[in-house]
Amino acid sequence: APGQGFCPQCGRQVAPAVPPVPGLQFQVESYAGKVKVLSIFWFIYAGFSLLAGIAALAFAKAFLSGFLAPWIHGQDTGAQMPMWLLPAIIHFALIAVIIRSGLALLAGFGLWQRTEWGRIVAIVASVFSLLRFPLGTALGVWTMVMLLGYRNTTLYEQMT
Repeated sequence: APGQGFCPQCGRQVAPAVPPVPGLQFQVESYAGKVKVLSIFWFIYAGFSLLAGIAALAFAKAFLSGFLAPWIHGQDTGAQMPMWLLPAIIHFALIAVIIRSGLALLAGFGLWQRTEWGRIVAIVASVFSLLRFPLGTALGVWTMVMLLGYRNTTLYEQMT
């Protein structure tokens, strides 16, 4: 029974109940709010990254098609570039943009749902986004500060 110091059957001393850590629930709730804001920024970054990537690829395709046309058709140089090379480069870059945006979207969704895999995906996405100065760098550093370390790991595990 609560408050009883000894077991009535065997007479052994019962370990006292461990009192809850003061303020832990407040810290978890505060941390949960910060993680939710972080997930919203990952959603925004995913959309921005996709739109900016598609716009940059459209510009690159239009610019490079006109700029490289003499080289592609063998004019002015003696060499000819394969016709498949420019579309292959554009398609490869489009796949990279889609993967980067999908990873950011997955990180936002995982953090929103407070899943353990979401934390891991967000850390991986933050490492990849560090080179995307300035927004990707800022979001990557913020994510690492929020999700790495013993205290933050413990708080995140308390949320799930």
